[in-house]
Amino acid sequence: MITLKARPVGNSTGITLPKEVTDRLKIKNGDTVYLTESPDGYRLTAYDPEFAEQMEAAERVMKRYKDALRELAK
Repeated sequence: MITLKARPVGNSTGITLPKEVTDRLKIKNGDTVYLTESPDGYRLTAYDPEFAEQMEAAERVMKRYKDALRELAK
C-alpha cells in the first residue's frame, strides 16, 4: 500500500504519484490516466476503456471481412 497526500492545486485538490507508481502504470508527464469507480472503491489506470471497446469492434469487423480486406490491401 502506498500513502498519498492531497494538496491544494488552484481551486482543485491534487496528489503526486511516486516514481514507482508511474513506472508500474507506464505513464509519464502529459499522459492521461483514468479514475474509475469499482465495487471495492476506485481504480487508477492508464487503460482507456472507450479505446479498448473501439478496438474490439474493429477486430470483429476485420475478422468478419478478412478476405475483402486482404484484397483491398493488394
